[in-house]
Amino acid sequence: MRWQYVTVLMLLLALLVVPGSAAGTKYLYGNPELSATIAGTNQFAPGAETQLAVIISNSGLNTFKMVGSTITTPDDQPNTAKLVTVALKGTDTPFTIKTDPQFLSDIVGGASRTATFDVKVADSAEPGTYVLPLEVTYTYLQDAEDYGDALRYNYQKKTLTLPLTVRVTPDLRVEVLDVRSESLNVGTEGYVYMTLQNIGHDTANKAVAKVTRDDNSPLIPTDGSAYIGTFEPGETVDVKFKVSVANSAEPQSYPLDVAVAYEDYEGKTVTSRSATIGLPVGGKIAFEVVSPTSTLYLGSKSVLEVVYRNAGAATVYNAQARISAVNPFTSSDDTAFLGDLAPGETATARFEMNVDGEGTEKEYGIDSEIRYRDDLDNSKISDTMKVKVALEKSQGTFFTNPVFLVVLAAVIIGAGYYIFVYRKKRG
Repeated sequence: MRWQYVTVLMLLLALLVVPGSAAGTKYLYGNPELSATIAGTNQFAPGAETQLAVIISNSGLNTFKMVGSTITTPDDQPNTAKLVTVALKGTDTPFTIKTDPQFLSDIVGGASRTATFDVKVADSAEPGTYVLPLEVTYTYLQDAEDYGDALRYNYQKKTLTLPLTVRVTPDLRVEVLDVRSESLNVGTEGYVYMTLQNIGHDTANKAVAKVTRDDNSPLIPTDGSAYIGTFEPGETVDVKFKVSVANSAEPQSYPLDVAVAYEDYEGKTVTSRSATIGLPVGGKIAFEVVSPTSTLYLGSKSVLEVVYRNAGAATVYNAQARISAVNPFTSSDDTAFLGDLAPGETATARFEMNVDGEGTEKEYGIDSEIRYRDDLDNSKISDTMKVKVALEKSQGTFFTNPVFLVVLAAVIIGAGYYIFVYRKKRG
């Protein structure tokens, strides 16, 4: 064996025989130093609901360290905050904390943990600065007593309150003081009038009131903006919008959202929270044929009289009835003027009809519709209606022929005149 390897072997054996000779470490002085900051913005508008992220940092240091072969190293260091629990309080502030206290476990020196809280700012919150107290509870190692083969840990529990500064910003909040509608019926377009008030604390510049559709509401704005200008806190304004109602709607109330877009105190363009109003919608404008079934004769030319009634909930203007003549009917005059019709009113239309002599004796339904104008002068067309017509063969065609009747009338008049002149001469 080479002698140079003997020394190395002896050193290895010495390490194996004396394993406890390694030095231990013990920190005599140190403690946790906790602080809290808000991650992100600390500015919130009244009525806001947000998640507030809070960072809890431990900047505590261990300032005195002992190292020795007879020292046993403790499991914990005195600057470690153990079993940390945090609770955010909103007492005496317009902030409501919706999250329970949170357990964060241990925070060693130089490390941090984040706790997130659901926070609601009251609608009536006054602009200004508020302090939210963050209550932090933790345990730390005060000292460790060394008994040679054993260590005795002495822990202390501590609770401290860390202040978090938050700010409520001024904003515009819109309240609808009055609302009324005009000509708002199913399938039509009408006006909506509102009186709005700024119940917030911010002066709105270049303010524009806007109405928008609420989810799947059948109320759909067609002219949904109204310029206001400067809108001071407490000020009221009157605005007007145009809204259409879907044909699928029913006569009842439906929601509509209104908000104000404006420049805020920082010159930023923002939009207020929406206010939802309910608007009553009248029934659909509709018509019905109320005249009985008309009888026409095969191979003849006749006048078809049809009585229409406004069965809807609104007045119509310049109404015109129209029929769609199909075989065996033809018409050279298929349109008739009805005029203005209030709900429940009727009007009679007259159409010249020619009936093919080869037609079938039965009852027919002739399509008819009405074109009209609504309160906003929009041109509308009604749903299709059926005009019932029964076709029959003419009885005594010769004697009912219009030409024969005219000749017969002339003969009767001539005979009467002759008798009158004859009697007068003889008298």
